[in-house]
Amino acid sequence: MADTETLDRYRYVLPITTRWMDNDAYGHINNVTYYSYFDTVANHYLIHEGGLDIHTGPVIGLVVESRCTYRAPLAYPDALRAGLRVDKLGNRSVTYGIAIFKEGESQAAAHGTFVHVFVDRHSRKATAMPERLRAALERLVPERVMPEGVK
Repeated sequence: MADTETLDRYRYVLPITTRWMDNDAYGHINNVTYYSYFDTVANHYLIHEGGLDIHTGPVIGLVVESRCTYRAPLAYPDALRAGLRVDKLGNRSVTYGIAIFKEGESQAAAHGTFVHVFVDRHSRKATAMPERLRAALERLVPERVMPEGVK
């Protein structure tokens, strides 16, 4: 992941509304809150675009890894945008690139990764993701730029 993340690197963008409780004693959004923003944009996409049924579907996604790099402070009542892309797509897992942007800014205030492993709801054993979900995730994989002359 690049040191500087810009909005144009993300295939899906979701507005995020900050809340008063997001601020901490230092007057900025607390670091743990960024992970809830990450979770929100990833699951919003999975539910609305990939058809993930979080209540009764046979397959669910579990977070197995996450990380965040903070670049600039944000605070309530900032309007935010969360950018989402797919950095790695397997048969049973996906690694997202996610970034949080202040409305009107193209440089990320925070960016990181978030890994979902898809499992059987009851056994919790890793399983292949449903085809509709996989197709939706494929749409978030950045286009590969090939060197001239390579196809």
